[in-house]
Amino acid sequence: MTDPLFDSRTPRFDLPLLFAGQAQKEGYVNEVSARIDAILHGAIEDELTSPPATPGDGQCWLVGASASGEWSGKSGQIAARQAGNWLFITPCDGMRLLNRATGQEIRFNGSWLAAPRPSEPSGGSTVDAEARAAINAVIASLTTAGILAPG
Repeated sequence: MTDPLFDSRTPRFDLPLLFAGQAQKEGYVNEVSARIDAILHGAIEDELTSPPATPGDGQCWLVGASASGEWSGKSGQIAARQAGNWLFITPCDGMRLLNRATGQEIRFNGSWLAAPRPSEPSGGSTVDAEARAAINAVIASLTTAGILAPG
């Protein structure tokens, strides 16, 4: 059903929109609720290229490159398990997810980005123990904040 004033889906998260007098509204409302449940304060179990053997409802994964099986053609999307089915969500710029496997936050800006972990200082002709301790403390703080993956 179309309406001349509105699109049928929202532009950022592809949520279905209701129209006055629409039949079977519960299908649309349920899809909206399932999509919001998957992306609000988003967290993924990990990044995989094929579906896990025993996914639980409410769990989400980031679909890796060259995905296979039910996830074929869905690389880069979020695969959310809802009511025993896969719901795929296309990310948009600004989306953030917590990767539960690494404890690191990732964000989407044209592609999924994660901050690389810098090497701890070592070697050199002049060793400044205080500077190295400060650098290591910054790395530890960024890891605790979920910006860097654990080392």
